[in-house]
Amino acid sequence: MERKKVTIWTSSSFLIFITYLIFLVYPIVTILKQAVIADGKFSFSHFATFFEKSYYFDTLVNSFKVSLTATLTSLIVGTVLAYLFSMYEFKGKKLLQILVIIASMSAPFVGAYSWILLLGRNGVITKFLSAAFHLPAIDIYGFKGIVLVFTLQLFPLVFLYVAGTMKSIDNSVLEAAESMGAVGLQRMFKVVLPLLVPTLLAAALLVFMRAFSDFGTPMLIGEGYRTFPVLIYTEFISEVGGNAAFASALAIMAIAIALSIFLVQKYIANRFSFSMNSLHPIQPKKTTLGKTIAIYTTVYGVIFLAILPQLYLIYTSFLKTSGMVFVKGYSLNSYKTAFDRMGSAIFNTIRIPLIALVLVVIFATFISYLAVRKRNIFTNLIDSLSMVPYIVPGTVMGIAFISSFNTGLFGSGILMITGTAFILIVSLSVRRLPYTIRSSVASLQQIAPSIEEAAESLGSSRLNTFVKITTPMMVSGIISGAILSWVTMISELSTSILLYNVRTRTMTVAIYTEVLRGNYGVAAALSTILTIITVASLLTFMKISKNNSITL
Repeated sequence: MERKKVTIWTSSSFLIFITYLIFLVYPIVTILKQAVIADGKFSFSHFATFFEKSYYFDTLVNSFKVSLTATLTSLIVGTVLAYLFSMYEFKGKKLLQILVIIASMSAPFVGAYSWILLLGRNGVITKFLSAAFHLPAIDIYGFKGIVLVFTLQLFPLVFLYVAGTMKSIDNSVLEAAESMGAVGLQRMFKVVLPLLVPTLLAAALLVFMRAFSDFGTPMLIGEGYRTFPVLIYTEFISEVGGNAAFASALAIMAIAIALSIFLVQKYIANRFSFSMNSLHPIQPKKTTLGKTIAIYTTVYGVIFLAILPQLYLIYTSFLKTSGMVFVKGYSLNSYKTAFDRMGSAIFNTIRIPLIALVLVVIFATFISYLAVRKRNIFTNLIDSLSMVPYIVPGTVMGIAFISSFNTGLFGSGILMITGTAFILIVSLSVRRLPYTIRSSVASLQQIAPSIEEAAESLGSSRLNTFVKITTPMMVSGIISGAILSWVTMISELSTSILLYNVRTRTMTVAIYTEVLRGNYGVAAALSTILTIITVASLLTFMKISKNNSITL
């Protein structure tokens, strides 16, 4: 009996599967084990503790309130903005889109820190309103502040999703609606929004998960308004009263909640899914003077508010500082201190994510090919596993990695990587891999299999066809996903704050710790450097892809 030949696809799928078992399944199983074992016995006591005490349960309710509200406000703002961009002509679209992307790519806690400087008890705007108009201080802290920061930081994700879908709507559909009397808001609600439902559901999931899993913003601006990720973080790292087993139980609950929301979203999205072909794309048109003024006011006003935190941080980075306060005059001392004390953090922010990005691109290219061209039960399992990090909060993944690799695999000392740069590289790769996989899959699905079959019929091996023909045709999708993976890597905090040490500290961790210490000038300088890296990355992407717009 002839043995089945082992191909590059069999071996690569096996290697990918083993990698997921070690660096994804094993960590999650480890925290699950910690969560259900109490005093050496199987028990649900840690879960019972959570539901018995309102102090703990209220944090979960708070997280749902914040996340749902931020999701709703982000959907409204992002959809309206994308609609105006697609339907009407106005100046500065390219610059505005870059600004929108910059606003979305910064870490949420940086926005929280900026708004404290602007609208906090001693904020610039607060002082101005009090001195000029004798108005009471604006309460930026708590629920309202968290929602404000999340909305201004996450609506760009909705904007990018909806703007991409608007390009697929055929203009003849809108013309038909107009001929039947549906114009203006009526056309938007009765025609455009129903066509956007699948996109809005996908965007809503992404926004909700980003808001639900973020702990930096509630930690800085929440004050007494505690959220679920903050509870998980403090329970795990607290030296007094901290409980790693209880934190693991909370982590498992976070995974269960995220998975449930993901499955519900997927079910609803499948019910409303349909395809569109745009033979006649929507052409932006001029409108009346009154509408034009309203459009400019809305678009420029919203984007100005979204970018204001970054602009103010850049400004404050050049101010002189005396201890914890800014004083009159300008100086580069904050940058000097940042490079002297945090030079390694700046270097790590480039080095660690860059290595992770290489791994992401390699794995995403193979996984997407296996998922589309070599579809079977095994490759479907790999594709499903690749989406798990998409829904698991970063704090949970950080706890899972520490619990799993502090003493090595099964306590053997093998892969004892906690505290090393390698664990940060692996965590970034695993968490940001789904972005590049999804865009690569979308790109590959547009390539006809007959092209590869033709190459093979001319004598090209399968591997040669994949390397020299298929992969180059997938490049646009790979690059698109890679830039999103890269920018989210360099702004990562929730996992890095748990996994870093002095030698592997990144800029986001450094910014966060400097804010807590009150070194606002240094924090502003580091934030500005991070913004410059983000902008440079986006401009590089546009140049390489020869694309003047970015959509999801």
